[in-house]
Amino acid sequence: MSFVHLHVHSQYSILDGAASISGLVSKAKSDGMKALALTDHGSMFGIKEFHIECKRQGIKPILGCETYVAARTLSDKNDKIDRSGYHLILLAKNKTGYHNLVKLISAANTEGFYYKPRIDKNLLQKYSEGLIVATACLGGEIPQAILRGRPDVARDVARWYQELFGEDFYLEIQDHGSPEDRIVNVEIVRIAAELGIELIATNDAHYLT
Repeated sequence: MSFVHLHVHSQYSILDGAASISGLVSKAKSDGMKALALTDHGSMFGIKEFHIECKRQGIKPILGCETYVAARTLSDKNDKIDRSGYHLILLAKNKTGYHNLVKLISAANTEGFYYKPRIDKNLLQKYSEGLIVATACLGGEIPQAILRGRPDVARDVARWYQELFGEDFYLEIQDHGSPEDRIVNVEIVRIAAELGIELIATNDAHYLT
C-alpha cells in the first residue's frame, strides 16, 4: 500500500521542527513515496525551497501549512484563550488554493498575530476555495473537544467544516503511542462513520526518522 506524508514539519517550524527540507525530500524518495506535503506551523517560509527540492528529486510537492485558528476572532487579543488557537492543516489543492493559502497565512501574521500567527473561521470562509482541510493533531478543535468529554461539540465542529469544504474536509487520525491519541481516534472514527467524512492517517512528523 502506498503512503504519502501529509502532516510534516521542517526546520521552518521554529523551535519545533528538526528536519531540513532537502533531508525530508530525500527521505521520502528513498522510502519510495511519490509525493510529500510541507505543513510548517503558522508559516510558509520553507515552501519555495521545498518546491524546488521536490522538483529536483522527482517528488510531487504538496504545499500547505498547519495553521492556528483563533478560538474567537482575529480581533480578540486580550485573554489566555486568544493566545494560540486550534491547529488545522490546510493544503493547496490547486493554484487558486495556493493563492488563498498565501492570503490566509499573510493575514495570520499581519492581522491575527497574538503570541502565534492566527486565522479565524471568518477568514476561512472568505478564502476557502481550492483548499484541502484536515483536523490536525491533538491540538485541533475536534480532538480538543473529544478530550474535554464533549463529543457533541466535536460533531458540531466537524459539520461546520464539512458544510464549508465538502469532500475536501478530512478527519485526521494519528497514533504516536499516547493514550490521548487512542481516545481521540476511537471517537473520530465514529464521527467519520456518522457524518460520512473520509479519514486520513498521518504522522505528526518533526524528524527525519
